[in-house]
Amino acid sequence: MTTNEGLSDAERWEQGTTVRRRILGDEHVDRTIANTTDLTADFQDFITRVAWGDIWSRPGLDRRSRSIAVLTSLIAHGDHEEFALHVRAALRNGLSVTEIRELILQSAVYSGIPAANTAFRIASEVLADEE
Repeated sequence: MTTNEGLSDAERWEQGTTVRRRILGDEHVDRTIANTTDLTADFQDFITRVAWGDIWSRPGLDRRSRSIAVLTSLIAHGDHEEFALHVRAALRNGLSVTEIRELILQSAVYSGIPAANTAFRIASEVLADEE
């Protein structure tokens, strides 16, 4: 059974908003909502309900594990802006700086040295801002 079974779209959106705020922080979510346009409104609704309300809310993995999966995928795909956002999220989800470093090192083997080099640069900038 998933945590969204039997929930309406509105309830999934509420659940997604709660999870999104816990993981990404109120400031980011408020900024995203403020920047939503007619063009992006359906997309914001979709990611709130599906990514956050459905996937991030499932019981099969804890949030730390989900953060590890997300960071690894973002490194592999070169999604630098999202990677920075999710480094902050990983810290909120309980990953240590040491674990983030090891994750990036591991990604060098499977995603390539340039991808890991960029990830280290971005993570260093994010972590400096968090101090």
